[in-house]
Amino acid sequence: MKIIIMPDSFKGTISSERICAIAKDCILRVFPNAETRELLIADGGEGTTDAFLHGGGIRKEVTVKGPFFEDVTGFYGLIGDTAVIEMAACASLPMVEGRRDPMRATTYGVGELIRHALDDGAKGIILGLGGSCTNDGGCGMASALGVRFKDENGNQFVPTGGTLINIADIDCSGVDKRILGKLTVMCDIENPLYGTLGAAHVFAPQKGATAEQVTLLDAGLKHLSDMIRLHLNKEVSTLKGGGAAGGMGAGAAAFLDGVLTPGIDAVLENARFSELLKDTDLVITGEGSIDSQSLMGKAISGIARHTKRAGVPLLVIAGGVKGNSDELYRAGITAVVSCTRRPMPFSELAPLAEEFLTDSLTDALRLIRLGMSLKNT
Repeated sequence: MKIIIMPDSFKGTISSERICAIAKDCILRVFPNAETRELLIADGGEGTTDAFLHGGGIRKEVTVKGPFFEDVTGFYGLIGDTAVIEMAACASLPMVEGRRDPMRATTYGVGELIRHALDDGAKGIILGLGGSCTNDGGCGMASALGVRFKDENGNQFVPTGGTLINIADIDCSGVDKRILGKLTVMCDIENPLYGTLGAAHVFAPQKGATAEQVTLLDAGLKHLSDMIRLHLNKEVSTLKGGGAAGGMGAGAAAFLDGVLTPGIDAVLENARFSELLKDTDLVITGEGSIDSQSLMGKAISGIARHTKRAGVPLLVIAGGVKGNSDELYRAGITAVVSCTRRPMPFSELAPLAEEFLTDSLTDALRLIRLGMSLKNT
């Protein structure tokens, strides 16, 4: 029996790596002769680079600009001639704890990471969007790669969320040509660049924006869209995922010809998941909480598409299961098991998370063994 273990983390309780270790131990206790393969999955946020490097590669650390143009140690992964970069390496919310300010925060360091990777021989870039503290539409990143932004007086500047409204001209003639057509952007949301469902209104408050600042940030992103249309003849106002990471989805597409794709698709393609499934008997995945929303561009939905196509059973272990599971089963998930053994507040649950995971997964595997032993099956 061959089993692939590929969970997302149970945020706040158990890391993906630890879940893999626990699952492998449970499997070998119930099926001692089983062959296991562990894969880490990520959504583009923190941990994305490590997830890709789990199968091999080199982690590189370099000095780049942080959220407020200070020097920080960033990193990227190099797998052959493909670089994996997570914007959270230099522009994440944890980096600005206690001083969140999307009006001033920049993605400039992300552009520097891309440039370092290109200098290091990368022929393709996978960029993860997630956990950002920024709202600059990716203009900082673009500036670091040679795109020039000017105000109405012809002065060049690096736009941030609060100064997007000052853009009067965009010049992409100096962009680093090595990146064009080589950028894959991991994006797991469909929010547009601006509007009530856009980057500012939906995400800026958690980045520290006041109600008044949300209005200003949204106006800046709309102005950026207008300038992109005017100077680059590109339309990003309706781009699905354009609002990801403070509008960086739209910026990556407009300035660097980036292609937005669900994060899990990039992970599975890198792992050659379709090939791995050919002789696999079971896939086990999971996340902290699962409901019908887990099918909307999330990791589990991508895994389910592949396993359903290959006819391989998919077992989902979750910290909690919400609502009716019928939609999950129709999507290709074979069984869903909750780890929560009894109702309790999260503060009490967290210390017991590993114990509950072990017990619930062992029960599920024993049921699988029971099914295999039934006559006339």
